[in-house]
Amino acid sequence: MSGVPTASSEHSMVETRHQTRLLTLLRDEGPMSRVELGERLELPRARVGAEVARLDEVGLVETAGPSASRGGRRSTLVRLAGDLRVLAVDVGATSVGVAVTDASCEVLAHTVEDCDVRQGPHPVLRRVAELAAKIRDEAPGKLVAAGIGLPGPVSFAEGMAVAPPIMPGWDRFNVRDHLGGLWGCPVAVDNDVNAMALGERHAGVARSTEDLMFVKIGTGIGCGIVLGGKVYRGVAGTAGDIGHIRLDDYGPTCACGEVGCLEAYFGGAALARDGLALARSGRSTHLAEAAAERGSVTARDVGLAAAAGDFGAVNLIRDGGRRLGHVVASLVSFLNPGMVVIGGGVAQLGHQLLAEVRSAVYRRSLPLATGNLPIVLSELGDTAGVIGAAWSATDRAFTLSS
Repeated sequence: MSGVPTASSEHSMVETRHQTRLLTLLRDEGPMSRVELGERLELPRARVGAEVARLDEVGLVETAGPSASRGGRRSTLVRLAGDLRVLAVDVGATSVGVAVTDASCEVLAHTVEDCDVRQGPHPVLRRVAELAAKIRDEAPGKLVAAGIGLPGPVSFAEGMAVAPPIMPGWDRFNVRDHLGGLWGCPVAVDNDVNAMALGERHAGVARSTEDLMFVKIGTGIGCGIVLGGKVYRGVAGTAGDIGHIRLDDYGPTCACGEVGCLEAYFGGAALARDGLALARSGRSTHLAEAAAERGSVTARDVGLAAAAGDFGAVNLIRDGGRRLGHVVASLVSFLNPGMVVIGGGVAQLGHQLLAEVRSAVYRRSLPLATGNLPIVLSELGDTAGVIGAAWSATDRAFTLSS
């Protein structure tokens, strides 16, 4: 892809706040006429024309044929340029996904493979770069932005992970500058659950929901919080770190070094640990077979055993779902969201898990908060993170540089 031009990582092509609003509106709502843009942005026609002309000059927008008739002469539609491309990366604890989207964050090409984040930033990001180079050939165009989600606490302002419990070697490694220098475009770095929440907010089951919680249950557990249509990250970027809420002062040891955390009871690693214990005790035939075959048990094995009616595996999911539900119930009473979405690898346990979480939340939260509260499974699966990362990337690319 060496012949494809890229946007500068140092200077935005956006010159005014009106251009930012115009580009964001076209991304969110699709092609519009200049008249519609003027009405939505509350700008005079001449100013809209000047801003569109400038954005057309730098290759960010293009004309898209005539608009629907409103009486009189038909106006020409304006849309985001069709050759604009965004790289989106979703780094998990045990996998990495890379996608290319257009400027409206529609996925054009996507690949996922196993990858251990504990290898450290250089090996993982080297593989990300290799996958990105390969997948860009499937959807060529002009790269204008990139976004990446990481499975740990992230300083959004600095573009780096800070003291992440399961990511040795990543602490304060400047991911944004590293990838920006590699790809020559603006890069947005966020927590992976925040990215998933954005993905569901804009393209998934929670589309158009202004206030929502996205709970990811994977190797770890986290919560993305969207308030007023925007991710709430907190002062230091650690909002939503529910996996390390302590449930028991004498519980199992967590990856963070503390004991009794929610994640230590019901993350993917905890399910694998408890599933192996069931197998060794002889209380689960299905899990004993998995352990005999591979010497270990995974969270997916627990899910398969539960789906087959294995009593011990079903109880593991019920117990974990109930603990998770107690934490989510407290958050629902506190935040009063319009929807709770559950995703991540362990969420593939499906409706048995969902039933336990719903039961706990509806039983323990305030009736006024839960009267019209949907608690649902993610419908985007492993594309939620890359869609949300692309959204953050375009926000950064379309923003006037300070």
